[in-house]
Amino acid sequence: MRRWVDSLGIQNIRVLNAVDALILCFLLLVAILVLLFAKATPLRWVLPCLNLLGCLAIYLLATHVVRSESLVWRQIHAWYGFPLLVIIYKEMYWAVHALRDTLYDTYLIQIDRFLFGTDPTIELAKFAHPVLTEILQTVYVMFYFFPLTIGIALIRKNRYREFQYASFLILYGFFVSYLGYILFPAVGPRFTLHDFYATDRELPGIWLTPYLREFVNRGEGITGTHPNAVDLVQRDVFPSGHTLITLITIYLSFLFKSRTRFILAPLGMVLIFSTVYLRYHYVADLIGAGFLFPLILGSGKYLFTTWELFSHPSSRNLSEQRN
Repeated sequence: MRRWVDSLGIQNIRVLNAVDALILCFLLLVAILVLLFAKATPLRWVLPCLNLLGCLAIYLLATHVVRSESLVWRQIHAWYGFPLLVIIYKEMYWAVHALRDTLYDTYLIQIDRFLFGTDPTIELAKFAHPVLTEILQTVYVMFYFFPLTIGIALIRKNRYREFQYASFLILYGFFVSYLGYILFPAVGPRFTLHDFYATDRELPGIWLTPYLREFVNRGEGITGTHPNAVDLVQRDVFPSGHTLITLITIYLSFLFKSRTRFILAPLGMVLIFSTVYLRYHYVADLIGAGFLFPLILGSGKYLFTTWELFSHPSSRNLSEQRN
């Protein structure tokens, strides 16, 4: 009987590594939330079905990699979580719209005013300069490559376990921030405290800024000069994913003694500052990310280790020796 149960369930999911299990759990969680609480629209059924298909695809990939000796498939298995983030991020737009009608910008603005007695983005606008804007907009976009620097450095040194742990922690941080978007949807100060359509005039750069800004806008669903851009934009303000993932990346760079750590650290601080200067975030969003950062480090290590011991029981002695 036990062998039969294992063959149907527990034993089979041992082929999943910690990253696979994390992504599956998040996809299933979103599917359940939408199925139970979303408005009665076609999305209520479409999103859960898509997520279930995604879970099946990940399981089949993990199973194939276990049986295959192909280096190409192993590399696909190692890296697939990062491009998949783009799809999941876009899914969050539909999930938030299906689940929530309220925007929480008013509360985030009140927190900023309580802490500073004013609106930080409005105060920073007094010191805006095209050169500074050009630098900060460029650094802001570099965020999309930040986590990859750690992964590439670890893979090049054949540190596969460390690579898997880094991937797990980064994806975990992204998923926690995505849940924040569902709980506290907001659009940010560029829409609430400023005129979004005047951004290029009020915060001009030198050369790259308008192109990079358009790249960010399109990534968030804003196309062209749509008269109601606020309706198209992602509700992705609280907590600041840029801040949270940047902090995690800097932590990992020092944990694994990456050669880039002394570049990533100061660059990361500039990136975090840019999120407010460029009007993408309230300071309250950064504070929220700061509170979540240590919680993700602690719980992430526990979850990663727990899954490793579950999927590879023989690694228990090695883990105990490390501790």
